[in-house]
Amino acid sequence: MNLIIKNIFSYKVNKVYHQFVHTETKLKKQIKWLTPAGYKTDIVIYNPITKCKVPLILKNKNILTWYVCGPTVYDSAHIGHAMTYVHLDIIRRILTDHFNINIVMAMCLTDIDDKIIIRSKELKQNYKDLTRYYENEFIKDMKMLNVIKPHLYCRVTDYIPQIIQFVKSIVDKDNAYVLKDGSVYFDTCKYGMYGKLSTPLLNNSHPDKKSAMDFCLWKAAKENEPCWKSLWGFGRPGWHIECSTIASIVFGNSVDIHSGGIDLMFPHHENEEAQSCSYHEVEQWVNYWVHCGHLSLKDVKMSKSLKNVISIKEFLKKYTANQFRMLCLLSNYKNELKFSDVIMNNAIDILHKIEHFINNCDNYIAGKWNIGNIDEVSLLRCLEETKNNVNIALADDFNTVQAIKSLINLIDIGNKMLHDSKDSNITYGTCIPAIAAVLNYISTIFSKFGISNSSTTNDNKINNLIECLIKFRHIVRNKVLEHDVKDKTLLIACDKIRSELSTYGIIIKDCKTKTIWNIKRY
Repeated sequence: MNLIIKNIFSYKVNKVYHQFVHTETKLKKQIKWLTPAGYKTDIVIYNPITKCKVPLILKNKNILTWYVCGPTVYDSAHIGHAMTYVHLDIIRRILTDHFNINIVMAMCLTDIDDKIIIRSKELKQNYKDLTRYYENEFIKDMKMLNVIKPHLYCRVTDYIPQIIQFVKSIVDKDNAYVLKDGSVYFDTCKYGMYGKLSTPLLNNSHPDKKSAMDFCLWKAAKENEPCWKSLWGFGRPGWHIECSTIASIVFGNSVDIHSGGIDLMFPHHENEEAQSCSYHEVEQWVNYWVHCGHLSLKDVKMSKSLKNVISIKEFLKKYTANQFRMLCLLSNYKNELKFSDVIMNNAIDILHKIEHFINNCDNYIAGKWNIGNIDEVSLLRCLEETKNNVNIALADDFNTVQAIKSLINLIDIGNKMLHDSKDSNITYGTCIPAIAAVLNYISTIFSKFGISNSSTTNDNKINNLIECLIKFRHIVRNKVLEHDVKDKTLLIACDKIRSELSTYGIIIKDCKTKTIWNIKRY
């Protein structure tokens, strides 16, 4: 009996293996990336098919179509999940605000799949109520992280008739087949160009599949599950078909950029490309795939299944959205990032350096900064070099890491001049234009990256009130210091006021002859 079982098992393994080898041989058909026809930009972007950077060429002049694989809305988003969307938001802002490209973006919200059904059963809640709740939570989380909304949020269940028609078209082209239970599978052997983005993995979950690599377009209904009537009986969409259908309805037979996390490369994006090329009868559906690396904890990807996630709300109790965005700017969007307090503190330190420099520039321009030895020619030359270096970096696959290095170098040079009081032959006011030009560029470029300015008021009454408090504190503090009073109660009170005001975003700096203040920006 054991020998019979062993032989049966061996037969099945060999059958799957030979099936895979046979299929793989059939798939070796001109799998390549086609350079798009259209309008060239000055940007190069990493291409996961060619494994190198290629020129970004748009279908339409200065207009870029972009489809984003959004979340499966069955649970709250976490910060590891959010990193993908912040990275994509940074790229979007660079393309629109720095390179003046008009982007049209659509995002899919998966509101029906296995996970959602399981979760709704666990909670004994209707799947529609469940998904609407978490959909709203996701949108709120993205707003807190200053991620720009796409032009379209597209729910899968709003496109069921179109999905059924999409599947029917592929079946009619003989690139898909219907199983006895009413499920529909894509025929990778018939299609022949499967495996553009990655090496296909065996998946023989259904015993009636023709090939281990074939994937589901339409799932036959199971008892007590949400379903819709189709040509093949009651069922629901397969995971991959939803994005192909929605993106095709919105953008047609070609999409400039399609993006998501690195985990979506296979099977999701691979399957999307195959079925969409089949449907549209084209060799290339997506021109540029953009995949973002994961955020991990101790070498392990953040995952709800591993129960090692940090919710966005929990994260924002300790850190700010600007600090997280700076963390993303300091990392390559394609790479995995290992989360720790050390790398977060580095991001915080850089934000503080930027903020202090902007405050110093403001005070210099306002006449509150009475030191400094500004070499105007050298500073303006450095500014132009920085602009050029930042432009080169951002055009090179959105290299924000190098761009930030160039910006910090400019800030360091500017700060050194502002704090240099030795042998100054330059009278105050002669270098305001140079400082103002640097200040304007630094403020603008970080705004383009999505670093938001939290200074929300220019109300003269509030500013005057703060100014009165600062002057009073300055007089009291100086009197105590001048007379070297043994009782330090007033001095302690002055320090306490400074500390308390800082919690409200008002930063006080005590200089030798005066006290200056600013409202915190970041």
